[in-house]
Amino acid sequence: MPRTRRRLGLTIGALLAATVTAVPTAATGAPAHPAADTTDYTLSVDPAAKGPAIDDSMYGVFYEDINRAADGGLYAELVQNRSFEYDPADHASYRPMTAWTETATGGATGKAEVVDDDGRLNERNRRYLRLSLDGGGSAARYGVTNSGYTTGMAVKAGETYDFSVWARTDQASGTPLTIGLGDGSGSATLARPLRTTVRGDRWAKYTGTLTATASSTAGRLTVAAGGGGTLRLDMVSLFPRDTYKHRPNGMRKDLAQKIAALKPGFLRFPGGCLVNTGSHEAYEAPNWPRKRSYQWKDTVGPVEQRAVNANFWGYNQSYGIGYYEYFQFAEDIGAMALPVVPALVTGCGQNKATDDPALLKRHIQDTLDLIEFANGPVTSTWGKLRAKMGHPKPFGLTHLEVGNEENLPDEFFARFTEFRKAIEAEYPGITVISNAGPDDSGQTFDRAWALNRAAGVDMVDEHYYNSPQWFLENNQRYDSYDRSGPKVFLGEYASQDNKWYNSLTEAAYMTGLERNADVVKLASYAPLLANENAVQWRPDMIWFDNSSSWGSTSYETQKLFMNNVGDEVVPSKASATPAPSEPISGAVGLSTWATSAAYDDVKVTAADGSTLLSDDFSGDDGQWAKATGTGSWTVRDGAYVQSDTAAENPMVTAGDKTWRDYDLRVKATKRSGKEGFLIAFGVKDTGNYYWWNLGGWGNTRSAVEKAVGGAKQTMVEDGTKIETGRAYDARVEVRGRQVTLYLDGKKWGGFTDDKVAEPFRQVVTRDKATGELIVKVVNAQSTAARTRIDLGGEKVARTARLTTLQGAPDAVNTASEQPVTPVRSKLDGVANTFTYTFPADSVTFMRIKTKR
Repeated sequence: MPRTRRRLGLTIGALLAATVTAVPTAATGAPAHPAADTTDYTLSVDPAAKGPAIDDSMYGVFYEDINRAADGGLYAELVQNRSFEYDPADHASYRPMTAWTETATGGATGKAEVVDDDGRLNERNRRYLRLSLDGGGSAARYGVTNSGYTTGMAVKAGETYDFSVWARTDQASGTPLTIGLGDGSGSATLARPLRTTVRGDRWAKYTGTLTATASSTAGRLTVAAGGGGTLRLDMVSLFPRDTYKHRPNGMRKDLAQKIAALKPGFLRFPGGCLVNTGSHEAYEAPNWPRKRSYQWKDTVGPVEQRAVNANFWGYNQSYGIGYYEYFQFAEDIGAMALPVVPALVTGCGQNKATDDPALLKRHIQDTLDLIEFANGPVTSTWGKLRAKMGHPKPFGLTHLEVGNEENLPDEFFARFTEFRKAIEAEYPGITVISNAGPDDSGQTFDRAWALNRAAGVDMVDEHYYNSPQWFLENNQRYDSYDRSGPKVFLGEYASQDNKWYNSLTEAAYMTGLERNADVVKLASYAPLLANENAVQWRPDMIWFDNSSSWGSTSYETQKLFMNNVGDEVVPSKASATPAPSEPISGAVGLSTWATSAAYDDVKVTAADGSTLLSDDFSGDDGQWAKATGTGSWTVRDGAYVQSDTAAENPMVTAGDKTWRDYDLRVKATKRSGKEGFLIAFGVKDTGNYYWWNLGGWGNTRSAVEKAVGGAKQTMVEDGTKIETGRAYDARVEVRGRQVTLYLDGKKWGGFTDDKVAEPFRQVVTRDKATGELIVKVVNAQSTAARTRIDLGGEKVARTARLTTLQGAPDAVNTASEQPVTPVRSKLDGVANTFTYTFPADSVTFMRIKTKR
């Protein structure tokens, strides 16, 4: 149809107050809408009603040094193990010479060794490299080569790189030093060599520049000396000149730009498990605790004077990015700085409280000093250090979090209270944030919230990583939160994979966060960064290697929401997707996790009393099938025994996938290992089932978990632990969608799995600056959503700006291909009431100009 005719038709339709169908302008490249397989919806907006205001800081980022996010990641330093401080305590494979190899040219010989003696650079930088040089001709050079992180140093032709080293020599005439940049093969030179002479037997810093003449992703830095005697080296460094904002000791530009492009409202740092694991003692040479909680005073001042630490995630952390750099980076990207300090209660599986009043007092004072470092005048002790580091103006800290995911709520809250009291007494303008543990529900969560609520805490940090199903089912989670109670900081959340479907469900959930912006004041996806060659956790928002970076599909959804927040929620409602409720059905199963267990007397009885399955294991295991093919299952002494204590979920199953309304009875005995036993029901396949996890999580608690597509969510839990050698009688009663569980004849718990995984979600906000309604719709299903949109009498322009994210549910953004990226278009035919078909598996934002 010609464009002029279409416009005329819409105008007439609008005059007649009819519903019109809006379509994207053809030239914009908007995704095609399926002609078939559509579901009909309505979406009505009430512009006269008042919704909650949305703070500018609502969406932010959480940065933790996990997946090599700092050294070898955001921190632009190219030299790995620059101060020779790597240690087996950081990682079993580490040695002081990790990433370094000896090199010699021109017939030179010598010896390279890392030493820790009184000749060190300083007390916090204890080890250094000692080169014993045997002399040789004028062209002879002996030294070391650094391989950089993962595959090597990424250098680009024409770019400038700043080299520095601390050195000293015992040669009165000095020691000539040659610095070269080559590729991993050793056959190519990547820059013209830099030459200098080390003079004097006192530590001094030597600097210079290298300009790359060729590009490589496998660069190597060589530092070689001529002559004889002893040369000492430390803090060997190579930085790209072109860091983010061109800051020295700065951030890798492409990664920082991707973070800045999100327009985050806050930057939470430095963790995470880095904050509340390890020893809380201070650095005290020479026998300081190698594995310490992240303590901010270790991370400020000149980089060569900062202590090192064993990173919780299994590698060394240099503290090259320290608290000053975090504050500076937050300012550079326009985000509110939100630091997290340890509360002297460890989490992340360690779960120990430190009972040391003097140490607690010191940490509280350290936190007060941190606020002074951020906000104090240059005449104050710590404000003076901030100014000396390059930032006389205060950073303007307003929020600070104490603790992270503590599993001991009473012990944590007692210490949190002391921190809070001291901070509010000296700095009453600081918002002190508490937390609710590592899960979305359960005993720890409930107890933590009760303590926070009773004490009138300002804000509570919630963390959870759940299945896509959970995010679809729990969109209304915050609808029922107390509006007069503590506000929520959703500091860590993600759906359990990096596929587009996971991102869709996260986006659907975010509509609920915005709708409850009066309760949920801050929210951040986690983790932020992952080096694809050093992954400890997934999913992650931004992926990278040593030369490139790319956003995951969740990066695209987060960016879309964060760049289109709006100032206030405009109340709206949508119709629901028809969802027939089917009873829980499936076979039964037995499993373990890093544990050996014995099962006996398995019986499944239908609701009418008939027997579906009975096995006392007096014969063989012919009724059972190995679902995963792992573990070691044998019938032994009249029981079914899984004996492999290394196997994780070696599930066996029996029965029919159509079974429903039944009782499952089993006797279970833990023989050895870390946990208890797993009793499965409603088993469809290896990725879809329920199981009763007794003695899970290192035998710290028990829960029923529901797995959908391999991702699990908790249905009910308690603190039950399992004793080794004791026989337990377990019974699971399944009726419709209701499940009741009994342990040794007593009711253990139960749940009704009746939440609807609604795939069609929406929220509407208003951008006061542009005068636009922002209609945000998530269609997380394989059918298109033909939607009648009623703007409630709002006068609007005919054309709207449209941004769409769409892809196959299993699509993944990678270095070579990003199938999910935003498509921007214009939408013609917008009226007070109009129809639009939202594509299958899509997130769509409409910015509709209002006429007020």
